[in-house]
Amino acid sequence: MSVSHRIRVVVGKPGLDGHDRGAKVVARALRDAGMEVIYTGLHQTPEQIVEIALQEDAQAIGLSILSGAHKVLFKKVLDLLKANNADDVVVFGGGVIPEKDIPYLKEIGVKEIFGPGSSLEEIVDFVKNSVASR
Repeated sequence: MSVSHRIRVVVGKPGLDGHDRGAKVVARALRDAGMEVIYTGLHQTPEQIVEIALQEDAQAIGLSILSGAHKVLFKKVLDLLKANNADDVVVFGGGVIPEKDIPYLKEIGVKEIFGPGSSLEEIVDFVKNSVASR
């Protein structure tokens, strides 16, 4: 894939949890797979994450949450994308998300959730295949 056609992914940490090791590991794996990755840093609002994705013309957003606020924060990101006519951006998530919440997140538009133990290869393949199929 040429540089001008590289997949662009924003990796965001919405909310107040202060742990970003997993997000940084995923960002590095996506970068090492040839994607252009923009990591937003800790404590970002959904508005900030979506603004960065729009400015960077990202094709995917990966959200990492450990705080338990995933239902509210993921929905806000999806709503903001829709409001900005960018609901074709692939949104995926990871972190500590209870199994019982995954059906709701997928129903509102999150394409995939990667919990603890997910392989980096699985995440990279998901992003490549999801962006290619849109």
